[in-house]
Formats: sequence, C-alpha cells, structure tokens
Amino acid sequence: MGFGDLKTPTGLKVLNEFLADKSYIEGYVPSQADVAVFDALSGAPAADLCHALRWYNHIKSYQKEKGSLPGVKKPLSQYGPAGVEDTTAAALAAADEDDDDIDLFGSDEEEDEETKKIKEERLAAYNAKKAKKPALIAKSSILLDVKPWDDETDMAKLEECVRSIQLDGLVWGQSKLLPVGYGIKKLQIACVVEDDKVGTDQLEELITAFEDYVQSMDVAAFNKI
Repeated sequence: MGFGDLKTPTGLKVLNEFLADKSYIEGYVPSQADVAVFDALSGAPAADLCHALRWYNHIKSYQKEKGSLPGVKKPLSQYGPAGVEDTTAAALAAADEDDDDIDLFGSDEEEDEETKKIKEERLAAYNAKKAKKPALIAKSSILLDVKPWDDETDMAKLEECVRSIQLDGLVWGQSKLLPVGYGIKKLQIACVVEDDKVGTDQLEELITAFEDYVQSMDVAAFNKI
C-alpha cells in the first residue's frame, strides 16, 4: 500500500488516479490521513492532475486547524492503493522496523458461542427496526453556472475538473455550454445533492479551486426535491 514518492511525477499520478472517485484519503471528512499525504507533497499538483489538485486545494483550506482534524496520523505507506510501494526513506526505515517486530507465534482470539449469538440477535433486531422506519432524505436539485476566464479556456477540461468533484450525497447531471458574450461560453451543469451532506458554499469552494480554468460560480436555480 502507498503512493510511491509523492515528490515525483509518478507518485503524483498514482495520487490523482486514487482520488478520481474519492473526496478524501480516508472516509467522508478531512482527517489526519489527508494531513499526512498533504505534508508529503512538495507543492500543488499540476493543473492536468485535476483530481489531486482539487483535493490539494480543499485540504489546504484546513491548514490552520489541521492539528484538530480527526484520526491518528500514520506513516505515509499506510495510505493509498494496494500494490504500490512507498519508496520514501521514512517508509523504507519503517519497513525494516516492522520486519524486526513480526510475531510468528501470534494467536487469534475466538468469540464464544454465547457472545456470538447475542451479537447476531441484536443485529437482527436493529435491522428489523430500521426496515420499518425508512429514513427520509432531503434532497435538492441545483443548476450551476461556471464561468471561465476567457474564450481561450478549454471548456472540456473545465467540465472534467468540475465533474471530478466526488462527494457523498452529490450526483452530477446534464450540462451544456451557453454563450456569455465576446465569444465566451459558460458551463451550465445540473446536480442533485443531499441537503445534510452537501451545500452550495462547499461546491463553490471546490469548483473555484480550479483557478486555472474557473473564474466564478453562480447558482442559476435551486429547487427542493
């Protein structure tokens, strides 16, 4: 597990691919996992690594309170996709220490039958209760106007960056280009969000973080579903 050396183009490419369908390194909120990976970078990823750049700009906004983010900061090699070796010096040193600490005589603890039975009964009761009371999820349909800097902005790349934003409770919909004037076109894109998980301020922060392409974002329409 790991990203390789995040100070190299190869490591950054692995990070970008890893974040293609994720908002954070672990879970659905910023954590010490994001801090560990962020601190391993030498700077912002290039604009063509849109997933990594989107994540970088978002985590950068938490730098003042990064010490209070949840979780425990682990070695860099504990994060990332499986099958990629972390080749940083710290990771190699940690690997040597791990080799010294291997316990060849470890034992597995088994639950007794009574404890296992109680757990199964409680789980069944919980699932039955949950099935009787389906949760009502409040959702909204939002139409966003995303404006580029000028008529030379690559609008296909701009839309790719916008759609690279993946959040729990966010689903992107149809889009189209609309003329603004002087040969400039804006991207109008629809999305459906779960109100308790995603807000317009959060979307604006993430979208305008692609500052090489995006000048501004406005809410063209907002409707409760």
